[in-house]
Amino acid sequence: MMIKLTLDNIRTLNMTADILFKNQAKMQTKILKINPKKPQISKIKQAAKIIKSGNLVAFPTETVYGLGANALDSKSVKKIFIAKGRPSDNPLIIHISDIADLEILVDYIPNTAHELIDKFWPGPLTLVLKKSKLVPKITTGGINTVAIRMPENKIAQALIRESGVPIAAPSANISGRPSPTTSEHVSNDLDGKISMILDGGKTNIGIESTVIDLSRKTPLLLRPGGVTLEQLQYIIGKITIHPILQERKTKLISRSPGMKYRHYSPNAKIILIDGPNDKVQDKILRLLSQFKKQGKKVGIMTTVNTRYKSDMTVFLGNNLDVMAANLFKTFREFDAKKIDVILVQGISRKGLGLGIMNRVEKAAYKKIKI
Repeated sequence: MMIKLTLDNIRTLNMTADILFKNQAKMQTKILKINPKKPQISKIKQAAKIIKSGNLVAFPTETVYGLGANALDSKSVKKIFIAKGRPSDNPLIIHISDIADLEILVDYIPNTAHELIDKFWPGPLTLVLKKSKLVPKITTGGINTVAIRMPENKIAQALIRESGVPIAAPSANISGRPSPTTSEHVSNDLDGKISMILDGGKTNIGIESTVIDLSRKTPLLLRPGGVTLEQLQYIIGKITIHPILQERKTKLISRSPGMKYRHYSPNAKIILIDGPNDKVQDKILRLLSQFKKQGKKVGIMTTVNTRYKSDMTVFLGNNLDVMAANLFKTFREFDAKKIDVILVQGISRKGLGLGIMNRVEKAAYKKIKI
């Protein structure tokens, strides 16, 4: 079912949101368990009513849990930034449930967008295009482009359709913290700050969507994620990688979430160690000994199944899908153990590894190249 995005029904929804916002009582967060395979329409309607009223609902996607609001209502979107403690110049991603809605939210859809949509939507791919006048600047962080994706998750799709508006939804966590992959993660960060959490179980992919900027002549990769760079190149050919992803200084405007600020960080300080396996293992042993002498609780994330005398060791294995699905969950488990320092072994940046390493690098306190 297509969302009928007309100016009249958008104005009506925004007026309703203004009235209900003024009458809002003390915040209580309701957690509603919902079937991820067959979402109960009665529960979807409850959540959609909250979105229509101008308030916030956390919901699962195939990547991570998102914190949703009416993307076309500035006051609703502002609540996202307040709840998360998110900088106002950090763009949000708009989620839609029908291709036709894309035409109303953007000025122009290039052929490359159609090619990627045909292959990867619905799914973990976000397209950045020139925004239409319908999209408020607060949703885009004040810039003239908008990031849009169509999630594959059935709960997310049903919520967008029932709400009747596109939904702006960054990850449902306190800004800078590891993204949530379960409703418990959302509750730990946002309980009492949002109206509802739709508990649809653990998310599948575990890291956020890939973001590609198609508003320029040569497509520009802004954030690696669930769709790999190699998959994108196979469909549309040449893609430039944003200098920030290569840790280079640039004057290019940040058109995607997760670019300007430190993200995904647990309370512990992450030290990323890159290099040959044997040399990385030696470095981990030396740092482990050093920090233990300082009285620090040390955690280790490694692809080598070695028994370290650390406070918590996580064997990453070699399956990138499993690694991505459990990355943020592992960060939060280290926090639960009150770990002070996490030593992380770097992995290959090919395929999904690029997205995984991007998240670790953004979270890292220090990076060591051997």
